[in-house]
Amino acid sequence: MKLTYNTKKDELATYLFIQGDLIGDEVGPKLVEVVSDAIQDNGKTFVVDLSEVRYISSSGIGLLITMLTKMRNVGGEVYLTAPSEHVKKLLIITKLNNIFTVFDSVDEFKKKV
Repeated sequence: MKLTYNTKKDELATYLFIQGDLIGDEVGPKLVEVVSDAIQDNGKTFVVDLSEVRYISSSGIGLLITMLTKMRNVGGEVYLTAPSEHVKKLLIITKLNNIFTVFDSVDEFKKKV
């Protein structure tokens, strides 16, 4: 399934809503660019909503780590929200659940931050 995305911004964060399979294809560099743009706008909090993501490949994991590294290099943070059961298992297997803070939903993120 082809990956599409859209972004939104509020006073708390920049949000990236991804739909499809996160496989690090030609859309990958554009996703990293979205993080770079947020940093340019002095954004320090970036939320990646995974509720519409069915599958993440190793390249997709690399993309998430690149986003996190870019944000942390400027004192920011990347949060993940609403991963499917399959994606949750992947985060546990790869131990990325120890690196990323994961929320059940964007609303939960907004309440806790």
